[in-house]
Amino acid sequence: MKLLISNDDGVFALGIRSLANGMAEAGHEVTVVCPDRERSATGHGLTLHDPIRADIVESNFHPSITAWACSGTPSDCVKLALGALLDSPPDMVLSGINHGSNLGTDVLYSGTVSAAMEGVIEGIPGIAFSLASFKSTNFQPAVTFATTLLAQLACHPLPTLLLNINIPAVSQAEIAGVALTRQGIRRYFDTFQKRVDPRGKTYYWLAGEVLEEIVEETESELINQAKTDVQAIRDNLITITPLQYNLTSHAGLVSLQSLQPDLLKHWLQNLHH
Repeated sequence: MKLLISNDDGVFALGIRSLANGMAEAGHEVTVVCPDRERSATGHGLTLHDPIRADIVESNFHPSITAWACSGTPSDCVKLALGALLDSPPDMVLSGINHGSNLGTDVLYSGTVSAAMEGVIEGIPGIAFSLASFKSTNFQPAVTFATTLLAQLACHPLPTLLLNINIPAVSQAEIAGVALTRQGIRRYFDTFQKRVDPRGKTYYWLAGEVLEEIVEETESELINQAKTDVQAIRDNLITITPLQYNLTSHAGLVSLQSLQPDLLKHWLQNLHH
């Protein structure tokens, strides 16, 4: 398969080197286009008011890999690759392996997830891989799973959606299995530490900690039967959560339909006053 690989940890991160080299050694045609430095938690940000620069990176990846370091965000990297650097579209966009999990509502902030989602927006299936630890440097179980998954998808192509995959930071033998999950909800207790720099100016540093997951029931019994990604990762399961960029709340549409006549009535009354 022809693969485009990006990340948000930067071109020299161990995670992307492990994933890209693993895919190349498995026989895939790999191009890497990723930020030239860490761009974590940039979400789906784009660079609109500055030029984007891209430079070839040598000696950091498998010899068969063409790699570029880009001055922009993860989404910039994928847009640039698809629009200017690649001679033809890839079969899939991969992102990661991120150093740290992307679970629950983390996906709204994640540059890793956004890079893969950029492919989906362009009609190309995407997969975001994350290792559920900031401390562990053992990416091999994640690479092994990614290689196995890509081999399966070569025979059974993925529809145009995003798979958000989190791998427990444990040994291969300790992984309890693979679970199809739904996106959970994580809440953070945010704190801003107020500090003073050497010039006497005040600045703030965002900190905080994860609170317990809030479980949200849906109207679908089938979906409710699936564990959330947050629950499953605690059980040492590899989590696979299918995501889409359409954020329409179908329950919200139903609720608002009952308000629509009154909203129209009051709007017309205000219009005539």
